[in-house]
Amino acid sequence: MLLGVNIDHVATLRNARGGVEPDPVKAAAVCEHNGAASITTHLREDRRHIKDRDVYTLTNTLTTKLNLEMAMAEDIQKIALQIRPYSICLVPEKRQEITTEGGLDVAGQVDKVIEFIKPLLDAGIIVSLFIDPVKEQVEASKKTGAQFIEMHTGAYAEAFGKENEEAEFQKLKQAAELAQQIGLKVNAGHGLNYENVHRMHEIEGLVELNIGHSIISRAVFTGLPEAVSKMAELIK
Repeated sequence: MLLGVNIDHVATLRNARGGVEPDPVKAAAVCEHNGAASITTHLREDRRHIKDRDVYTLTNTLTTKLNLEMAMAEDIQKIALQIRPYSICLVPEKRQEITTEGGLDVAGQVDKVIEFIKPLLDAGIIVSLFIDPVKEQVEASKKTGAQFIEMHTGAYAEAFGKENEEAEFQKLKQAAELAQQIGLKVNAGHGLNYENVHRMHEIEGLVELNIGHSIISRAVFTGLPEAVSKMAELIK
């Protein structure tokens, strides 16, 4: 498995003071040098953390891959088509949420997703859909033409160490197996940390884990190089 590091919360800290520090672009470089195979940023419609200038700069400075998380918004789509990141991950988005609360309902809007991602696919951008590990969502994702799904691991993360951990884990495992059977590649992320990430090794064929909050939180105490390299070591 590969490690993708989400640097959104470096930008959150920067924006708390309205200045330029800490710089998420510099953070991305540190992550790359310490085991990250890609850098993920979520350019939200409200621009609450990552700003347009961040993604434009990252496009010109990254030595690995840029994975751009985005909602089905036309203005973000235009930016994606301009910068042409290695991949985009389509996520649901609500203004009032603190963080992404669940997967995209692909099954309920297949035609809309197909129409939205077609220009991105035509531009050679790899498309991933962030979905809950549910059979209907996996099958609907295949219909859209997207090459990847990213399984929302939040329910598993919340259940870790509790009675329902195994049930939530099996949902991930079964969804990944189905996705691969029908020709989709599989990433995973959300809520994964240094304690619960080891179980991802039990799911065959996972390509990449996208992790942000846990790494940035650890970095407060140990530094970003150690936090990234430790997570990269855990998921090898």
